[in-house]
Amino acid sequence: MSDPMRPPVSPHRPHPASPRSEPSRSRAALRTAVVWDVLQEALDRRVKATGRQALDVLDTGGGSGNFAVPAARLGHRVTVVDPSPNALFALERRAAEAGVADRVRGVQGDARGLFDVVERGGYDAVLCHGVLEYVDDPAEGVRNVVAALRPEGVLSLLAAGLGGAVLARALAGHFTEARHALDDPDGRWGEGDPVPRRFTADQLTGLVESAGLRVGAVHGVRVFADLVPGVLVDTEPGAMEALLKLEAAAAELAAFHSVATQLHVLGEARGAEEV
Repeated sequence: MSDPMRPPVSPHRPHPASPRSEPSRSRAALRTAVVWDVLQEALDRRVKATGRQALDVLDTGGGSGNFAVPAARLGHRVTVVDPSPNALFALERRAAEAGVADRVRGVQGDARGLFDVVERGGYDAVLCHGVLEYVDDPAEGVRNVVAALRPEGVLSLLAAGLGGAVLARALAGHFTEARHALDDPDGRWGEGDPVPRRFTADQLTGLVESAGLRVGAVHGVRVFADLVPGVLVDTEPGAMEALLKLEAAAAELAAFHSVATQLHVLGEARGAEEV
């Protein structure tokens, strides 16, 4: 079993460069901006609620630190658990280059054996991004990451969306594969599908609630980004900024959750403040 991850202020802490302000990372921003905005707001709320400037954050399947390093730049202490030694080496280098090596720790492990390498109930926030698609038992995976939370902690859960895959296959002319994904219990379009499992918003929120958290927010991620031809975004003046704003606006609307490439759920312990 592997836990790969894919794909982000306080006036008293240094601001990480926003994805929206970095032209060189503009394409990556389409994949991370919505999730990072939600996560940063959640972290800021926990800072205010706890009175601590530095939170303890666990990033399961965090890979090379797409979210861990920016979180550390906000001043938080981040532990990344990932099964890949290469990813952890890249994380170490990335953290050093960002000047946050003292706030980022990488350990080799996965969701099933999570408490072999990290403390149970020791984190203010847990990130579980791109993990549930690959674990043997998603419900067990969510229970494990929730058990790592402190009281009133927050869970950031990101997973592949079923509807986005169906739509993408249909628009590519692969209608049989689109129908197969729609009917398949795991949301796979065929034997060649590299993603073992996809989810609907209801499935993800059900997993979060069954693990004892309440759902604070649900967002669709990459609603349009994977469908718009890259040449339009890269060559049309202002197109990237306009697409980012469109993604942000659509992300909160339930009507678009069913066609998003990914779905993001923010789970909160029962005593946590309202979103």
